[in-house]
Amino acid sequence: MLGLIADQPHVLDLKIASAAVTEMRDAFEVFKPYREVRKVSIFGSARTQPDDPLYDQTRRVAARLADAGWMVVTGAGPGIMQAGMEGAGRERSIGVSIRLPFEAGANSIIAGDDKHVAMKYFFTRKLMLVKESAAFVCLPGGFGTLDETFELLTLTQTGKGVPVPIVFLDTPGDPYWEHVHTFAVEQLLPRGLIAEADTSLYTITDSCDDAAAVIERFYANYHSIRNVGDDLIVRLQYEPTDAQLDELNDRFDHLVSSGRIRRVRAYDVERRQNDHPSLPRIAMKFNQRGYAELKGLIDTVNGWVLDDGSVVG
Repeated sequence: MLGLIADQPHVLDLKIASAAVTEMRDAFEVFKPYREVRKVSIFGSARTQPDDPLYDQTRRVAARLADAGWMVVTGAGPGIMQAGMEGAGRERSIGVSIRLPFEAGANSIIAGDDKHVAMKYFFTRKLMLVKESAAFVCLPGGFGTLDETFELLTLTQTGKGVPVPIVFLDTPGDPYWEHVHTFAVEQLLPRGLIAEADTSLYTITDSCDDAAAVIERFYANYHSIRNVGDDLIVRLQYEPTDAQLDELNDRFDHLVSSGRIRRVRAYDVERRQNDHPSLPRIAMKFNQRGYAELKGLIDTVNGWVLDDGSVVG
């Protein structure tokens, strides 16, 4: 900010920058007490009415995830956002609303709660809806919902965001997301505008139980990911066997620019930052291109954990 002021910017530019930083600061404070709690963001239309089957579908999936220990993050408005908060309950909800002249503000579930922040700009709001969450459920919506959804896919596809489970949730007999998928497969893929692996970034379902299972399964063994120097580090719940490492190298060697996927211990920077130093880890010299294919690697390591919680090998 000091450098920006020294540049003697136009007053409007300075106002935009100042407001954006102020909003981010406020939002960081709202999320700070819940940093260690896994959160799921729910996207969907503010226009969805309570008698719409989508409303009940959202309420049920939010309740299912809240019961499993997740906090639910929404845009804090009406429609799908209110349905998500009704399902999760006030204590398990975090709201990031947008100030619009035609909306009254936060819905009644989260209004007046310390876990609510109101923002002027869509770009800062989208940052907070994505930054803190470890999973996403996207319900049908209009331009705003599609904007949020495709930005999320872009961040994951390009490695600007970490791998996360992304669920496109329909209602039975109303295949909204199937049509979006068809557009991607029939229009984007043949033109070379996306890769085939990019369509694996999301899962389409019309079942709340399946949606929750996809999200919980994503973290059966996989824990988190980060870069240290040239190494991409994948943290796990369970130490891989030699045979499992060989499986990863056989299936995903095309993601490695040099060397092999290998076991490692916590790096010095991870220990200094107390960044889960006790967890098992694998690391590789990642080629910086196959970000969508990292989901396949994550699915593989999760496959080493059976539904009953026992570990293969």
